[in-house]
Amino acid sequence: MVSELRFDGRAVIVTGAGRGIGREHALLLAAKGAQVVVADRGVAVDGTGWSSGPADEVVAEIQAAGGTAVASSASVADPGGAASIVDAAIEAFGRVDAVINNAGIHDPARFEQLTIPQFQAMLDVHFLGAVQVLKAAWPHLIASGSGRVVNTCSEAMLGGIPELSSYGAAKGAVFGLTRNLATEGADHGIRVNAIAPRAFTRMSASHSDTLAEYLSMPKEVMDQVNASMPPDMCAPAAAFLAHESCPISGEVLQVGMGGIARIAVIHTQGIAKESLTAEDIADNLDAILDVTDARVTESHGIGA
Repeated sequence: MVSELRFDGRAVIVTGAGRGIGREHALLLAAKGAQVVVADRGVAVDGTGWSSGPADEVVAEIQAAGGTAVASSASVADPGGAASIVDAAIEAFGRVDAVINNAGIHDPARFEQLTIPQFQAMLDVHFLGAVQVLKAAWPHLIASGSGRVVNTCSEAMLGGIPELSSYGAAKGAVFGLTRNLATEGADHGIRVNAIAPRAFTRMSASHSDTLAEYLSMPKEVMDQVNASMPPDMCAPAAAFLAHESCPISGEVLQVGMGGIARIAVIHTQGIAKESLTAEDIADNLDAILDVTDARVTESHGIGA
């Protein structure tokens, strides 16, 4: 039986921690003894506006429960803002041991309706926001000797739901970042993983009606599904991946609704010919796509 995974003496940054999934991450980590930077810009779902309220409220909640936390309302999309979030951890706690990149926005629309600035906004927050926080935090994670990174992906990166091409593509970029940093972090004892949460939040609520229509699901059934996905059910996975004892790296864990599973990229057996032609592909498509005896594509950071 594993003893409680505690974070006493360790400092953790959680972005997007003012509401929803990020708030639950911050509350659980603080309850486990972590010193937490609660970073949240306090924006609307689409990224507009600003308020220090959400971050301040979560800090007050942590402190009222006897925990330790400081707030930051800087923007991860701004390099200076991202660096200031890390500076807040160093100034308050003198160290950074883990970063949970959870900040995100949502602005769903059909591909033909989306503008290039909308795509850019998704990349600025989800992808570059994570990059910029990690660029500032990386030397401190190396100094920790057991640094941990938990990024936030989404099953939307796999496709299958309309109106999510900008959001899903940005999350796909986060997946690529996770895998590659797992490789580079191995030499420094840093583990880099991601979660793909299933939770009903402000972001998912903004797309709930479209999803129900796409799935031909009655509203009352969709309401029941949403009620089964409270954000707090995602926090244990983030805490495990952020803990110094976590042995895995380069992984994505789909979590929520009381379940957890691995999302993996596979290579099928395929076919091999010295002079492969387009016609060979057409003739052997079933064999190429057959997942029998497929192998999981590993990251060199796994188990390092």
